[in-house]
Amino acid sequence: MRDRPGATKINKPDPDVRRILERAELEGIELIRFLYADHGGVTRGKAASRSRLAERLGTGIGHTVAMMAMNILDQLQEVEEMGPVGEVRIVPDPATFVPLPYAPGAAAMLSDLRLPDGSPWAACSRTFLKDAVAELASDGHHILAAFEPEFTLGRRLPDPAGGPDRLVPLDDTLCYAATGFDTAHDYTIKLMHALETQGLRVEHYHPELGPGQQEMSIRPAPALRAADNHVLYRETVRGVALRNQMWATLAPKPLADQAGNGAHLHLSLWSDTRNLFAEGSEVRDWFIGGLLAHLPALTALTCGSVNSFRRLGPRLWSSAYAVYGPDNREAAVRICSPLGESGEPNLELKPSDSSANPYLSLGAVIHAGLDGVRRRLDPGEPVGIDPDTVPGRYPRLPSSLDQALDALEADELLMEALGPLRRSAYLAVKRSESAAFAAKDPAYELFHHMRVF
Repeated sequence: MRDRPGATKINKPDPDVRRILERAELEGIELIRFLYADHGGVTRGKAASRSRLAERLGTGIGHTVAMMAMNILDQLQEVEEMGPVGEVRIVPDPATFVPLPYAPGAAAMLSDLRLPDGSPWAACSRTFLKDAVAELASDGHHILAAFEPEFTLGRRLPDPAGGPDRLVPLDDTLCYAATGFDTAHDYTIKLMHALETQGLRVEHYHPELGPGQQEMSIRPAPALRAADNHVLYRETVRGVALRNQMWATLAPKPLADQAGNGAHLHLSLWSDTRNLFAEGSEVRDWFIGGLLAHLPALTALTCGSVNSFRRLGPRLWSSAYAVYGPDNREAAVRICSPLGESGEPNLELKPSDSSANPYLSLGAVIHAGLDGVRRRLDPGEPVGIDPDTVPGRYPRLPSSLDQALDALEADELLMEALGPLRRSAYLAVKRSESAAFAAKDPAYELFHHMRVF
């Protein structure tokens, strides 16, 4: 194909391109969504028509730089180099092409944000994770990871008193109760099929603690794929609900008096085919030491919203203290027991939820853990009790987004890893969200997080 005058060629010919074009034709795909995650944690994007797909796979779709300075209320923040002047391209990764089973006629690809000349843009979050993976590989390591998301299923209804819409949960069944399987059965079967169709292998499902709360976990994958999977997971959970006249939210705390929704991050560190988190491993302990050393700052990226800190409280099984321990579900870092002889040891980071940008979240975790390995940081003694039962003994995690952002600004390693443009934009966006919700009542906060995530 001859490029039209002025077109910018971004990608080199890719073996996946012909397959994508043929599949789009055969499956009647009309619109292909090019998706990315912004600094607010929102999945955004644009869509190419099938008739222009071949060209857009090469050029990407034009996009204003300002969108990476937008918060979750669609309020644009003043960030240098992210104003009305400037252009990036939403450039899809052909290897991520998936038809969307809950949206007939549509497909999606996860995308990078690049400059018009094709070079990486310093504010692209997917590139941040790619760079972290490359840094890890320089030491001969790679990560397998999976987010473990919870979400609340119900219906979005007008408030009789005239306030913001309310989320009315699907049921009021008990935690893990067998009746909970039945009330959500039709939805969960459709969700499982939709995830599997997109290549996200479902591991297990159960009704969770809060009214309408669900958990469906997927198998681990290499780091970039794991973050891509989480974007697709979030979109699928909500998309399947909407197609069935329901509403699903992965917001950390959509109902103030009920259980929160986490997205605990499970990960293991590998060298070739050897899991470095085996029991008694010094490397595992050093990695934990890095996580704990940077954990106050990490929470600004792994728990990326005002609403997140309603969930992170003592005795909520969500972690409120910067401690670790074997199978301690009140510890920020849990050493998980392998399942059976074939199970692989892994760590679970509990202060993590779906309001975070998964590329920034996982990338920052990699940088923190790698710092621990390189400096051989001692994590101290594991904690085998609920840390809240010994007041004042263990370090408390930040209790607000502002506290977490203060810790992030003071963390030289993570600030350096983020780089000048990305960190200035992220801090501006998140500070603005903190200020905006502080000026409103809790109902306003709960509604907007339920609506967005």
